[in-house]
Amino acid sequence: MADDTMECPEPPKCEECPPPGAPAWMATFSDLVTLLLTFFVLLYAMSKQDDSKFESVAGSIRKAFAGNAMKIGETIQLGKSPDDAPTMIESQEPVQPFPIDLLTTEGILDKHEINRESDEDIAQMRKTLQDYRLSESVTMQQMSEGVKIRVKDKILFEKGSTVMANSSVVPVFQKIIKLMRDNDWTLFVEGYAAEGEVYAKEPNQGPFELSALRAQEVTKALIKRGVRPEKITTVFYGDTRSTGEISDRKVEFILRKRDLKSKGREVPAQ
Repeated sequence: MADDTMECPEPPKCEECPPPGAPAWMATFSDLVTLLLTFFVLLYAMSKQDDSKFESVAGSIRKAFAGNAMKIGETIQLGKSPDDAPTMIESQEPVQPFPIDLLTTEGILDKHEINRESDEDIAQMRKTLQDYRLSESVTMQQMSEGVKIRVKDKILFEKGSTVMANSSVVPVFQKIIKLMRDNDWTLFVEGYAAEGEVYAKEPNQGPFELSALRAQEVTKALIKRGVRPEKITTVFYGDTRSTGEISDRKVEFILRKRDLKSKGREVPAQ
């Protein structure tokens, strides 16, 4: 006789539930994402916009959206596929460039390199002026186009004359000549005249002609003493900057380390 008692099978065990909360690998992943985000924010903050690359990218985008523009009335040449056919565009609105900020490693390096070299240039210029004992005879100004060095001592002239009147400026004059002969700097020779002043030898020549003659005489003296002509730029102001003082009859010197005659980057006029 069969045993009436039957053993019941054990109920299947349910799978273990995962522990509460996010898995452990999510902590490492979130740290990695946070670090990457911080890195790209720093890159963006240090970047600068390259104008030439910006124009190139903006032009490419304009061409991509506009297609090959065709003049109204122009016919499509036979034998071309539909993909080659130009797109008809009739719009009087100018295409505005897209506000794209180019993030490049080159831009990041250039930004810091320019600032560093600018500080080094100023320090080197101060040292050069000290070497030639001109530190106490000049003032330095940081301009957008470079450092401007104005010589305090002026070459003065008698009324209506182009002959230097003060001999006290000669030592500074000699120091400037030596500096210009030894270094690749640019020297501006600026001529001035008093209000209404005329050239004594030629009364029909007014303040502009007289200031030009004074600057010309000083420039000739510099060249005669060994300064190369291409390093000198002669400027004359006439009596446009007259203050009513005797010191208006003068020639001043401006020193620049940067060559302002070098060809810059061409930009569109319109």
